[in-house]
Amino acid sequence: MKDAFFETTPAFAFAFAGSALDRVSAKRDDAAYVAQLRARADARFALIARDMPILGRDRREAFWPLSLAERLGPAQLEILLGLDREGAPHFVALLPDAAVELQADHSDGFLDRRVLVVPGRPELEPVDLRTIALQGLVAPETAAMLGQAKAIAHWHTRHSFCANCGAPSRVAAAGWRRECDACKAQHFPRTDPVVIMLCVDGERCLLGRQARFPKGMYSALAGFLEPGETIEEAVRREIHEESGIVCDEVRYVASQPWPFPASLMIGALARAVTREIVIDGEELEDARWFELEEVRAMFEKRHPQRVAAPNPMAIAHHLLKFWLDARGG
Repeated sequence: MKDAFFETTPAFAFAFAGSALDRVSAKRDDAAYVAQLRARADARFALIARDMPILGRDRREAFWPLSLAERLGPAQLEILLGLDREGAPHFVALLPDAAVELQADHSDGFLDRRVLVVPGRPELEPVDLRTIALQGLVAPETAAMLGQAKAIAHWHTRHSFCANCGAPSRVAAAGWRRECDACKAQHFPRTDPVVIMLCVDGERCLLGRQARFPKGMYSALAGFLEPGETIEEAVRREIHEESGIVCDEVRYVASQPWPFPASLMIGALARAVTREIVIDGEELEDARWFELEEVRAMFEKRHPQRVAAPNPMAIAHHLLKFWLDARGG
């Protein structure tokens, strides 16, 4: 029997999605064209150091003229991101770690709380991307561009050597390829697919929590898509591995770029055919069924046990809200 909920088409606006850049992928191998873009007066650069974008402390600028990038450099590499609506070129410059100083690290395994400063530049501030999104420090389109910048820069820092023969590789295609001169292998940026799914059973849904989650937060289950799997197979496998629940119908809902470090979150709904929860004890510290009214209380911040919904930055929040709205809010 079909569930009308699975036939509804949602529309979401996700953090790190919605970039307006024209990526000009067909021209990345044209070195003269890329050099011309870099030299333009309206060219702007996102600056990444120690995996953090550098923002203006007051006005929260996120993209800077080449002159500032060069003063903080020399950059380890530059990557062409694309052209904005006005045709202005946007790049990312990966700066050396020495461009910023670490003053303290209060990270908790969930949020990056390093305190970094740019020496001699009090008007600049390295800010981790989660904080940028959580606090809305930049416009959504800018956050999407910064997500793109962070993900591609991170890939380069982890792929300096050829995975085929071990020789050093070099940057090509304006930063969108690495090439090995020793064995002629080409390497391209990778995005790791992750399924994230809301398992539902009529008027209730399954949520779990990991030990690293903020206190009281429960979220949709998630896991990496494995080689040889379809999205549907991965959804069913992950739910069963983590909670013991068997599902049948699976429906893709939406996807979200997730630059931590470089994933694509593939959001889905799954319908349960069993109900007894048996958590794996490794991925999750708890999992439980939540009735519709409980989920409503979570979103309204009045749950009697102070259980919290995922932050709107995450696709899990929107999957849960979509289910709640489809069931009558």
